[in-house]
Amino acid sequence: MKIIPAIDLMDGKVVRLYKGDPKNKIIYSNNPVEIAKKWESLGGDILHIVDLDATLGSGENSKIIKEISENTSIPLQVAGGLRTEEKISEVLDFASRAVIGTIAMQLKESEQDNILSDFIQTFGSERIVISIDHVDGKIVTHGWQNNTGIDLYDATNEFVNYGFTEFLTTNVSKDGTLEGPDIESLKKICQIKKCNAIASGGISKMQDIQDVNEIDPFGVILGKALYEGLVSIEEAKKIGSN
Repeated sequence: MKIIPAIDLMDGKVVRLYKGDPKNKIIYSNNPVEIAKKWESLGGDILHIVDLDATLGSGENSKIIKEISENTSIPLQVAGGLRTEEKISEVLDFASRAVIGTIAMQLKESEQDNILSDFIQTFGSERIVISIDHVDGKIVTHGWQNNTGIDLYDATNEFVNYGFTEFLTTNVSKDGTLEGPDIESLKKICQIKKCNAIASGGISKMQDIQDVNEIDPFGVILGKALYEGLVSIEEAKKIGSN
């Protein structure tokens, strides 16, 4: 299981939101590059970088993300506001993986769903991560502001049928709460064949990481618990290697 520290960016700062609410945030650092180098030095397998401003349509942090890529050698997984093929391509020029959510759901529900298959041909299935964020098992998009009413499990199955293999699943109601991960939803997703799932949201202690590891996902994202010192990358890697 990959151990994936998160770096959420807003106004050039490293922040964490509570349940995805931009009005309810904690600022952890004014130096994202320094934080990225720290998580790399402690053994993170991948950095999960989220441009919250781009997600919410209030700006972007692309220069900082590129600066992180230039100052680290760890693989980068970039998310936030990647809603055109051009933006996805720009990110994949320097990042290992691009996370798409809103555009994926929009294309799936439209007559342009063939573009999804084109993404796989253009970028490769391992470099595109489908974000299947949800509230109570229903997919949410546009920075978690829009509830589509689409079932989490059904949507994941459909994307697998398109040929996608990489997925990031976040229960928004758990994110930033330190209330523990959504084990049941993760179990359902991990039972789907050819689905490499990354668990996100709710991690509060090392036992949570152990519980997630037992389901055998591709990886787990460490956010608020890591910044609050409640979990460590070193101990998480020991669990993930078992």
